[in-house]
Amino acid sequence: MAKGYWIAQVDVRDAERYKDYISTAKPAFERYGANFLARGGVVTQLEGKGRARNVVIEFPSMQHALDCYNSDEYQQALKIRQEVADTELMIMDGA
Repeated sequence: MAKGYWIAQVDVRDAERYKDYISTAKPAFERYGANFLARGGVVTQLEGKGRARNVVIEFPSMQHALDCYNSDEYQQALKIRQEVADTELMIMDGA
């Protein structure tokens, strides 16, 4: 079974409230087996605009990745994130 990945590029507008997003999202990430491969860190932008914060999260499967995003736990966190950050997020099959 191929793994699933969340790939996000984020511009955080309110760093203090972003901490609320992280703590609210944590139960969903734990429930669906999220493994953070990259979070923040130094970026060398080679092409395109890019964003300030980049995140790559591995899940056991594409279904886990989708279920996490659609879970009640994550949807609560999503509301917070949308208030405090501009985000581009995709879910990708690791085939």
